[in-house]
Amino acid sequence: MVESLDRSQGRAGAPATAGSSTPATFTGNRALQIEEPLIFEMGQPGRCGVDLPEPPKVKDRLNGLRRNGEIGLPGLSEPQVVQHYTRLSQKNYAIDMGVYPLGSCTMKHNPRINEKVARLAGIGDLHPLQPVSTVQGALELIDSLAHWLKTLTGMPAVAMSPAAGAHGEMCGMMAIAAALEAKGERAKRRIVLAPESAHGTNPATAAALGFTVKPIPANARGRVDLAALKSALGPEVAAIMLTNPNTCGLFESEIIEISKAVHEAGAYFYCDGANFNAIVGRVRPGDLGVDCMHINLHKTFSTPHGGGGPGAGPVVLSAALAPYAPYPWIVKQGDAWTVAEDGAKVDGKPLGRLKAFHGQMGMFTRALAYIMSHGADGLKQAAEDAVLSANYVMAALKDVMTPAFEGPCMHEALFDDSFLKDTGVSTLDFAKAMIDEGYHPMTMYFPLVVHGAMLVEPTESQAKEDLDLFIAAMRSLTERAKSGTAAEDFKAAPRYSPRRRLDETLAARKPILRWRPSNSPPGGDPMRQAAE
Repeated sequence: MVESLDRSQGRAGAPATAGSSTPATFTGNRALQIEEPLIFEMGQPGRCGVDLPEPPKVKDRLNGLRRNGEIGLPGLSEPQVVQHYTRLSQKNYAIDMGVYPLGSCTMKHNPRINEKVARLAGIGDLHPLQPVSTVQGALELIDSLAHWLKTLTGMPAVAMSPAAGAHGEMCGMMAIAAALEAKGERAKRRIVLAPESAHGTNPATAAALGFTVKPIPANARGRVDLAALKSALGPEVAAIMLTNPNTCGLFESEIIEISKAVHEAGAYFYCDGANFNAIVGRVRPGDLGVDCMHINLHKTFSTPHGGGGPGAGPVVLSAALAPYAPYPWIVKQGDAWTVAEDGAKVDGKPLGRLKAFHGQMGMFTRALAYIMSHGADGLKQAAEDAVLSANYVMAALKDVMTPAFEGPCMHEALFDDSFLKDTGVSTLDFAKAMIDEGYHPMTMYFPLVVHGAMLVEPTESQAKEDLDLFIAAMRSLTERAKSGTAAEDFKAAPRYSPRRRLDETLAARKPILRWRPSNSPPGGDPMRQAAE
């Protein structure tokens, strides 16, 4: 720790390499920090990176809708395109660059073996309309992943088609709605209970399905108030949507009693699987009385997080909800794998089809590669290491920052802003200063039940020396904030990023979502000017 503190102080005391005191350069560049224009500003009419043949003459069937002007795409050569996006990528912070403490999102390292497997011939080049006879290995792969997910959660069924966590939430709640409909209770059970610390998608999903959301408060320990929950249960309650471990980074220690009370009231228990990474291999949600739970493959099983591609949010289901799982299913008939496409031809009362194809095949492949390379013991160790890392950060910072709740946490450490009282420094200011130290800020102001929340999740991926340096940087920032003389410095941060602090309120209220030449006055684009 001492060594890390010395390293941190040495870095903090190094000469500035950017900022207002640094002489301006002719190009606007700062060594390898390249000043990059918008791709539309770079484009030139008539320039193209590829030769395209003249289209053949065909009969106009556009019924008067033929385009009269240019399509509006920038004209660039291939090297310009490659250079532009390479330079943009250098401005992004990523898990491959360092500690990424974004709480409740579990920014896990994506092992390169996953990427190699996902690109294998016969997997990376699949087409959804191929004959089933040509994709036997892919279907077996999906079934193998399904088996692992059922085994790890202790649940008898899983729906593999949901394309993301929110999509999985919708699937699980649709299964609950279908089960209530089958029992003739859908009309009277209109209320869904949601803890105040729930992810925002939980109440949104319930509301989208026509349910009324009723919040349940937390107790002084940051867990669901069991007495308040029991008093809210009744014949009009359809389900509870609960995250465990919860969004405060704490395990719901009364979870068995919660599930028992919910079931005795005739309701269902939906568990948000966002934090499954903390308990995989240690606790099976099925043993806790869970009826359905979505699994974020990107949070627990290392598939890429975001990026605009297909996601995956499989939903495990209890025996009570399994008959209502959406189709299609992967089934084996003799020695051949097939896809059950017609819900009417299978047992149960499936809620229907959620999406056309298993377009997230690459995510399935990566997740299975991660699971099989770790094995049951390795998955358990990953969860334990994630919890250990978070508690290490908590223990190392609790004397200078203020933990939101007493006692150990799970895989994320939650602090409030009490330690910043009377400093003139806000949670936002503190987070912006972290950027200058080379760290992506933690999750801020969430969960809403904690004032000025700072939710730190280091994950199991980081080495101890990396955590030590992160801790030292946080302690240094805290010491500066409490000195009473650095408030203006914090409010001016970040100084060393490609862009300074934006007017985020103006950007949210008056966003410029489409580039036009008129958007770029002489001297640069308006967002760039606002950033400076």
